[in-house]
Amino acid sequence: MKRNLTLVLERPAVSKVAYVEDLNRSVESAISFMGGIGKFVKKGETVLLKPNFNTADPFPGSSDPAFIKTIIDLLYEAGAAKVVVGERTAFLHSRRVLEAAGIVGVAQQAGADVMVFGKDGWRALFDRKGWRRVSVPKGLFLKKVSLAKEALEIGRIVYAPLIKTHHAAEFTGAIKLSMGFVKPFFDQMTFHARHLCEKLAELALVVRPALIIMDARKVFISGGPAKGELRTPNLILASDNQVAIDVEGVKILQGYAGNSLEGRDVWGLTQIKHAVELGLGPHNEREYEVIAR
Repeated sequence: MKRNLTLVLERPAVSKVAYVEDLNRSVESAISFMGGIGKFVKKGETVLLKPNFNTADPFPGSSDPAFIKTIIDLLYEAGAAKVVVGERTAFLHSRRVLEAAGIVGVAQQAGADVMVFGKDGWRALFDRKGWRRVSVPKGLFLKKVSLAKEALEIGRIVYAPLIKTHHAAEFTGAIKLSMGFVKPFFDQMTFHARHLCEKLAELALVVRPALIIMDARKVFISGGPAKGELRTPNLILASDNQVAIDVEGVKILQGYAGNSLEGRDVWGLTQIKHAVELGLGPHNEREYEVIAR
């Protein structure tokens, strides 16, 4: 069911807003349909903002720095005491990737700290202090995992995922975004060795965002995550539930002919199916609200 009213909803919800050439207004509008930024961020809090900078490839290969800056501004307007943009890329020298992607200067100009999880460069191979080894409750494929300590110590987390196809995980969205919290390199390699999609879902048993703001202005409908066949839905989504927003994100991809998920039941995709089995989200479209404008 779709509505055009601003509502504060108790059950999972996803807002879907058309981008109108004003990034701040569009992002703020998507959040307003979820009850407004003040519902998710309280005054005086430190907020960990998790973007998608696995590589320095231009948007949507990685996050658009302007999109991240917009979220930082809104978090500070809501009264956040500090915003930390935290990331761990696919490379040893993550800081170089973030600088090449253009996020470091933009985020710092907006007043945010930019943090690479753990140590950067070759020191990352021997770093123990930056990570916490934790058990995964109800984990079937992921019993223990080493995560960035900030993901466990900062109480308020906001995700800013992209939505696009992914050569190894079918798609990447809000569920997969938490992969950036996982310690390189042994832990990351064990993820990719077997049952990658199930392990991604089980990460959400340990780390969950308070708010998710998805940039679907540009997407890849095949290939990915760094490069792929580009389309421009010009949409921004917001939700408090990783399953619901990923379902709606995948539907956007499937709306284009030639997408690599064509003919697949979105609820049968492994990330979503297993997350539902773990009780992390709705079982079908009737169990969450879509608010579109």
